[in-house]
Amino acid sequence: MTPTFDKIHLKFKLNANNYSAEDLKEVAYSLVKEGAPYEKVMGDFLMDWLDAKDYINVRTSGSTGQPKLMKVSKQAMVNSSIATGDYFKMEPGQTALLCLPTHYIAGKMMLVRAMVLGLELDFVDPTTQPVFDYGKPYDFCAMIPIQLKNTVKYIHNIKTLIIGGAAISKPLEAAIQGLKTKIYATYGMTETVSHIAVKRMNGKQKMDYFKVFPKVKISQDDRGCLIIEAPKVTSERLITTDVVKLHSATEFELIGRLDNMVNSGGLKLFPEQIEAKLVDQIKERFFIASEPDSDLGEKLILILESDKNTLKKSSFKGLDKLEIPKEIYTVPKFKETATGKIQRKETLKLLKTDAH
Repeated sequence: MTPTFDKIHLKFKLNANNYSAEDLKEVAYSLVKEGAPYEKVMGDFLMDWLDAKDYINVRTSGSTGQPKLMKVSKQAMVNSSIATGDYFKMEPGQTALLCLPTHYIAGKMMLVRAMVLGLELDFVDPTTQPVFDYGKPYDFCAMIPIQLKNTVKYIHNIKTLIIGGAAISKPLEAAIQGLKTKIYATYGMTETVSHIAVKRMNGKQKMDYFKVFPKVKISQDDRGCLIIEAPKVTSERLITTDVVKLHSATEFELIGRLDNMVNSGGLKLFPEQIEAKLVDQIKERFFIASEPDSDLGEKLILILESDKNTLKKSSFKGLDKLEIPKEIYTVPKFKETATGKIQRKETLKLLKTDAH
């Protein structure tokens, strides 16, 4: 029988304490009244989860525009938890660590998974370098890439770690290869109630492509964008703006976002693909974008998170001629979401016409 959102698993624990639904309302109330800022947010979410409504309002991350509020079905969140639990073979009584902010779907889902699957969940301040009991074994945890980067020396006791919110960089991917922790990149969005596909990033079972969960169907539209049908988590067929290459009925490769695509002289260029070629050559954060050009329509530009342009011609040696940026601009600090994802459009607004 499928669990329902109004039931709390008997084995659920929060920071080592067992709670019923009624007990949890008291905990939520005290977190809101007396907790640290991150605890107040968690308390608000728990109170929303435990009320009589069958939905909650969730804020999107805002990586491609302004964050917005979305209504999300509580039962869809339960179903998503079960899918994750099934995939990673999670059992009641296993331990989990919450170090993500519960403002967004990823942090909320860690709580929901614990309540639905009967996990013993510890929560800590969701900083970019979370401090937790490095000696305690945890079966499951979710992080964003900057958290993984900052705690890579301390995650040896985490059995399975999922990473979302932004892409795992090539240097970070290289740094995790020798770890016994099973690390997965995730693909999903608020609309799919957390992830619907995962990709193992290290070890002998490392995967080349994202693989969707059972009961999730994928296809493409005529733009090459991913279409998702996941009836357990959303009643709507989701047409994304993520351009993909399908490798099987259940596997796909992310090429880039349609919103970021540059049409330069009739050639379609995806900044994400060019960035992947440059990531080992450029030590500062950067991204590829475009600006209008009278000859090409659009020309490629590179935006560097720096006070001055330190790049040499050799930085671009791995690129095809048409992939080499025609201009380089600098910005002291990129605009980013709470999960550390660069807000490209907002950052481009910071550019000064004389900043080369």
